Amino acid sequence: MRSHYISDAVKLEEGVEVTVAGWLHELRDIKKIVFAVLRDRSGMIQITAKRGAVPDEVVDSLINPKETVLQVSGRIAKGKGAKAGVELIPSSVAVLGKVYDKVPFDVADKEKIPELDVRLDNRHVDLRRPEIQAIFRIRGTVQQAFREYLLQEGFEEIVPTTIVSAATEGGAELFPIVYFDKEAFLAQSPQLYKQMAVIGGMDRVFMQSLVYRAEPHSTTTHLNEAYQMDIEMGFADDNDVMNIEEKVLIHILKSVAERRSAELDLLHATVNVPQSIPRFTYSALIEKLRANGEKIEWGDDFNRAHEKLIGEIVGSEAYFITKWPTKLRAFYSMPSKENVEVCNAFDLIYRGLEISSGAQRIHDPLLLEEQIRGRGLDPANFEFYIRTFKAGAPPHAGWSIGAERLTMKICNLDNIREATLFPRDMTRLAP
Repeated sequence: MRSHYISDAVKLEEGVEVTVAGWLHELRDIKKIVFAVLRDRSGMIQITAKRGAVPDEVVDSLINPKETVLQVSGRIAKGKGAKAGVELIPSSVAVLGKVYDKVPFDVADKEKIPELDVRLDNRHVDLRRPEIQAIFRIRGTVQQAFREYLLQEGFEEIVPTTIVSAATEGGAELFPIVYFDKEAFLAQSPQLYKQMAVIGGMDRVFMQSLVYRAEPHSTTTHLNEAYQMDIEMGFADDNDVMNIEEKVLIHILKSVAERRSAELDLLHATVNVPQSIPRFTYSALIEKLRANGEKIEWGDDFNRAHEKLIGEIVGSEAYFITKWPTKLRAFYSMPSKENVEVCNAFDLIYRGLEISSGAQRIHDPLLLEEQIRGRGLDPANFEFYIRTFKAGAPPHAGWSIGAERLTMKICNLDNIREATLFPRDMTRLAP
């Protein structure tokens, strides 16, 4: 229904005939002349219809409520008042989609932006704003770059299930579902399955997968349905997978900076591509915080304010926190050989927010049972997990990046729901 997208049409020579299609973004009727702005996913073009020069029926066909879907054919002309310096002189206009109800808010009004909940209730209209499309183009590039880098490093892509019979991380925050006559849940993590792939001999795997957490959070950084970008790597420890993650994040940031500069400009966002990502042990950062007047004890977890302050202290937007206290991490995190009070687990912080966590896993079932008992838990309740390692499991490690959190920080957004096409939180189940 079109010969060109608008971004291509505005580059053509004067006099070239084109057909474009999109939404009516703006309309001005000043008696003898009608100015309209048509918008598609690629950009906008001014349509100038002067009565007498253009048939009256063509001019009248342009006059519609904003957001009407139009198909416009005509010739490219130079336009002094047009934003792109180019306008379209129409020869025919067809209405492809009428506006039947009042549009909930004006897509073209940059001053009166509605509240986020209003926008999310009407996401089909909100997505028409160029700034919102920019967010999801950036997110698409984030996910594409993640896949690109890992494929070139010899990782294989897998697709884990999101329906499970029991908690994959030992927690209770699960969404139950009806699965014929059986008890089932939505998966809170693909971890068991990526570990099984490595134990099965696939060695280096990655995935992009939805996960579900039935946690009653009501914050700007949590979702109940989130999108994870995961890897698991056999014959590897925490340092090996941190090396991979460092290169993955650098590749993602570089890809966004190079491929999405227009979208970043639209969002007034910037991306700085680091040469490397520094690593600091948990203990070293405790000392740095204390030296800066923070009251924090060894064994305390870092809060958001701590993570932001650490970034300022170390002078880096991205940094790793390594060698965490064992008691603060999941039971399957491998204790350090030098000191069992710390483990081979790590977090990746970007612009003051944890975007990733990972660890070397315990691959010895006897040590795994020991760690479970040490948490006051019964290994019998984790038999589904423990038996995975009884058929010969290599040392392995992995990590997961939250796609929404990373996109949120790259785009300089205030709320993680803005980086989610159709977010699911405590109260939102539609659209």
